[in-house]
Amino acid sequence: MPYLSKEMMALPLGLLVCFIIGVECSLSQLDRITQLPGQPPVWFQQYSGYVTVDDKNQKALFYYFAEAEIDCASKPLVLWLNGGPGCSSLGVGAFSENGPFRPSGEGLVKNQYSWNREANMLYLETPIGVGFSYSTNTSSYEGVDDKITARDNLVFLQRWFVKFPQYKSRSLFITGESYAGHYVPQLAELMLQFNKKEKLFNLKGIALGNPVLEYSTDFNSRAEFLWSHGLISDTTYKMFTTVCNYSRYVSEYYRGSVSPQCSRVMNQVTRETSRFVDKYDVTLDVCISSVLSQSKVLTPQQVGDNVDVCVEDETVNYLNRPDVQMALHARLVGVRRWAVCSNILDYELLDLEIPTITIVGRLIKAGIPVLVYSGDQDSVIPLTGSRILVHRLSEELGLKTTVPYRVWFEGQQVGGWTQVYGNILSFATIRGASHEAPFSQPERSLVLFKAFLGGQPLPEAF
Repeated sequence: MPYLSKEMMALPLGLLVCFIIGVECSLSQLDRITQLPGQPPVWFQQYSGYVTVDDKNQKALFYYFAEAEIDCASKPLVLWLNGGPGCSSLGVGAFSENGPFRPSGEGLVKNQYSWNREANMLYLETPIGVGFSYSTNTSSYEGVDDKITARDNLVFLQRWFVKFPQYKSRSLFITGESYAGHYVPQLAELMLQFNKKEKLFNLKGIALGNPVLEYSTDFNSRAEFLWSHGLISDTTYKMFTTVCNYSRYVSEYYRGSVSPQCSRVMNQVTRETSRFVDKYDVTLDVCISSVLSQSKVLTPQQVGDNVDVCVEDETVNYLNRPDVQMALHARLVGVRRWAVCSNILDYELLDLEIPTITIVGRLIKAGIPVLVYSGDQDSVIPLTGSRILVHRLSEELGLKTTVPYRVWFEGQQVGGWTQVYGNILSFATIRGASHEAPFSQPERSLVLFKAFLGGQPLPEAF
């Protein structure tokens, strides 16, 4: 048996075993999770840790990776990104939506509709300043924009493949929701550009849930959605579409000067929708966890509109436990607590003006399949706006309808509605789903996800 120095004894158990028995180990073993506190037994491997994307400023992005439950070697790799901008894919995506576990009490329970049933799921806390991701240079948190975020995410994936070389040639999909309607297409386009110099990314498609794709259309569709669901009156609907629409209000709000006209309209909208209605799920009986604050940037606080969070966020409690952070190989740098959404990140809000629907069009021209899906109870980025944008894009690209607008099923229930253009651009709704569809309708979301990965039509019969 080899002599073990103090340095060797300090190695993680996985690498120490490799040294003792004399076999080659990948860098991923440094990040392997033995077991999360309170975790039920599972057979798949989990990893988490850091990838440095800027050596000079020590910008490090934190990731959590859950390999597929069965036959991970044949399953695709899926990168999941949450929005915000500046909200956690670990706390929202992995631990509240489609990851293998959800916090419950002092431990974790298995999510039977986890997306790692169908894929190897990689969750990234991006940009720096989000969750456990950090920079030792605090000036790095200032003026972060979509361009910086996309570049950092590209470097992350390049260096992540060094840790996990077995996934280099694997089919790769990128998925996300909300402001990830900016993150995902911009990252995908950088991948295609990089591949022209060096073939690295085997990108097979992107899926966008309730995404911000084109500022004015997405935001201004809110008025029609609220009116059609009976949340505002005819008079208020007219004011909301003529006197001050929502895109104008958001622009004024973040420039620090809301006009009297917009203030009057938004006060009226707020009174009628009431603070007891969750804007991310307008049919919900009670308020839900603050994980939905990932949309806080898209829905600035209105006068007199205080969000009443009536349940404790178990995810926040769980991820702030020292034993959990140790198991995740995570550390807090520059902050005292892990938070769902960053309170130190200065994101350039003018990036909302970038119509990423045009980037989606370029991806389609390059042969990348795109799915846009909407939880149909979300008024933040309503299905009405997304459907308009997808249809308009299909016309601009000259794509013919290949699957006419129709219902799709999950089990013996209606799952939603769908339409496909040119077998490369798809739109689907998820019935009864909120802004965070996998959180509110996990089984239907999993059916949609499986069909997307397989390039298969959504079920059209029981």
